[in-house]
Amino acid sequence: MTTHLEQLQNALGTALGDRVTTTVALGEITLVVAAADYYGVMQTLRDDATLGFDTMIDLCGVDYSTYGDGAWDGLRFAAVTHLLSVKHNWRVRVRVFAPDDDMPVLASIVPLWRAANWYEREAFDVMGILFEGHNDLRRILTDYGFIGHPFRKDFPVSGYVEMRYDPEQKRVIYQPVTIEPRENVPRVIREENYGK
Repeated sequence: MTTHLEQLQNALGTALGDRVTTTVALGEITLVVAAADYYGVMQTLRDDATLGFDTMIDLCGVDYSTYGDGAWDGLRFAAVTHLLSVKHNWRVRVRVFAPDDDMPVLASIVPLWRAANWYEREAFDVMGILFEGHNDLRRILTDYGFIGHPFRKDFPVSGYVEMRYDPEQKRVIYQPVTIEPRENVPRVIREENYGK
């Protein structure tokens, strides 16, 4: 007798073939798909009756530049999507890597799941991943004048600019960051007879 997870694996293998790489860990299935096949695979996951992934739960951008303490040598940016089939009570994770680290571009899945709209805008805003075919790709969390993408691993903790209210100009102005970068090392005091 096959388990629920094995049934899902078999259905995914039949529907998607060699367009994906499948891994199973901790009772969860992750599909890794090439950027060129991303939209087609997502459409199959939604439209194939044996799969029926009708709900997109989450989509986020990931920066793998320092993954595994810098041992990672693959592509830098990925979009990770979680899908749910209400009918079959199945969940699957789909990971797609952007083929260009300097200009990460992936296909938008908003035409398949309208819920992806704000998730893709967030991934663009904080990671800089562009979604081709998205009809309203603009910042959603940061300010319109914000420079850079704050969740990238190479983004400075203090940012590039700061804003403050200038009473002479009677408006908010942007200026370069005035905080000097420093490394805080906590001072540790050890007492020989502590707790005795």
